[in-house]
Amino acid sequence: MLDIEATLCFIRDKAREYGEALSNREFLKEFRKSKKALLIIEAEQQGIKSAQGRESYAYAHEDYQMLLEGLKDAIQLEAMLRMQIKAAELRIEVWRSQNARARAEMNMT
Repeated sequence: MLDIEATLCFIRDKAREYGEALSNREFLKEFRKSKKALLIIEAEQQGIKSAQGRESYAYAHEDYQMLLEGLKDAIQLEAMLRMQIKAAELRIEVWRSQNARARAEMNMT
């Protein structure tokens, strides 16, 4: 019984981390658009005339590349936490199945 309680506590504790990871990913995903716009404005101020040139400047900019690395890390953390929670949920399902089978076997005797 203690093992299942530990598993439930694990899910509870990881839920907050997972929520933070999810919100960080969403924030970075949306901020990426703002950063691109800011870099396009910066490119225009530097005299880059064409829209394609300004967009290329924004995508190639070091700040944008760092933002993408941060987004990648946020996605990785979110996926890891999601899989940890899923594994804990599966442990609970296995525990439930084992207990149901044990009860059924006790009723048969």
